[in-house]
Amino acid sequence: MIKTKDILTLDELDKKEIIQTIDLAIKLKKDLKKGISKPLLKNKTLAMIFQKPSTRTRISFETGMFQLGGHAINLSSQDLQISRGETIEDTAKTLSRYVDVVMARVYDHSTVEMLAENATIPVINGLSNSYHPCQILADLMTIKEKKGKLDGLHLAWIGDGNNVCNSMMIGCSKVGISMSIATPKEFGPNQSLVKDCKKLVDIDLSQDPQKAAKNADVIVTDTFVSIHDDPKRIKKFLPKYQVNTALMSKAKKSCIFMHCLPAKRDQEVTSSVIDGPQSVVWDEAENRLHSQKALLASLDI
Repeated sequence: MIKTKDILTLDELDKKEIIQTIDLAIKLKKDLKKGISKPLLKNKTLAMIFQKPSTRTRISFETGMFQLGGHAINLSSQDLQISRGETIEDTAKTLSRYVDVVMARVYDHSTVEMLAENATIPVINGLSNSYHPCQILADLMTIKEKKGKLDGLHLAWIGDGNNVCNSMMIGCSKVGISMSIATPKEFGPNQSLVKDCKKLVDIDLSQDPQKAAKNADVIVTDTFVSIHDDPKRIKKFLPKYQVNTALMSKAKKSCIFMHCLPAKRDQEVTSSVIDGPQSVVWDEAENRLHSQKALLASLDI
């Protein structure tokens, strides 16, 4: 069982809890393939709040709750009285009387913090502009499946030091994965977070993708232009930060490529890489389902 009420950044979990969640996710995945399904959340309800469009987050959480014997309600901002002026605080208190857990995909991280502060039930950050903890649980699960371990590996992050990168630093530092992060100078990750994570593992920051990729066990990237970004920012990244065959060749031969998706092909990654033999992006996407089921089953719901 996870001790914390809410999962907002991933920093709420300690190493043991992350490993236990990943191991449970792997077990649930194997059980599902065998046709074994236990109603661990029978008669429980998840409210899903979406300020942003979603494919993987919505489908994986909704399917996961169904497979665990529960139910999920999909709510856009327009479905809630928030659109007519009701406060986040009052919405959190109301939802706490109806459902057992809330997952929110929001723009401003303060929104999910406010939900958690005012809800008496667990709140999960399904993505904010600052963090994406659920993605990193799936990523760490995928790495453990492919590499057989986590501790002692080296991961290279190439591109934008964004919300996924921030949670990746937290996750990697907790389980013993060192990191090399290559970004344009003005698009680096959260500096105070880098400082904290460096206390646990080596994290090298640079503007050199070739250097970052050298001898990596895992190479990860994400889209350079998100929903809220100025499209002109792409010029800061291309062609230098694109993950292509030449960049992958700098890593270990056994290196795997990961991307949280959706991908903008031939921008942050070439089709030859994302469709190539080192890519594990579809396993990674599937593992959102299994890791989130494990997370939901481990919370006090």
